[in-house]
Amino acid sequence: METKQRNETRNTAPQAAPLVPPVDIIETPEGITLRADLPGVAKESLSIDVDGDTLTVEGTVSLGEPASVQPLYAEIRVAQFRRSFVLGSDLDSEKVDANIRNGVLTIKLAKREAAKPRKISVKAE
Repeated sequence: METKQRNETRNTAPQAAPLVPPVDIIETPEGITLRADLPGVAKESLSIDVDGDTLTVEGTVSLGEPASVQPLYAEIRVAQFRRSFVLGSDLDSEKVDANIRNGVLTIKLAKREAAKPRKISVKAE
């Protein structure tokens, strides 16, 4: 049993920290649009959570190795992306829309009605 553990340790490197995906954030009068590059992440392995004022994006990339093939040495077996954002109080965490296409995740967060710009009409007396 001791030999087997040594071989397992020698065949794989320690699990790496999650990768931090690059992100673009665009603000409009209606809300915030967040675009994150998640190459190789499928919809099924993507997780988007809102907990209080924190938005967390996680995704896993499988390298597609056949189960019958064991690498002699592998530094990265499964890549994982993770990034968290603190949401401002002007955003409505109940109105979140997400879409992934060609490795780019787009998340749209609407602003609360009270935070949206509005025009004040002036009355003449």
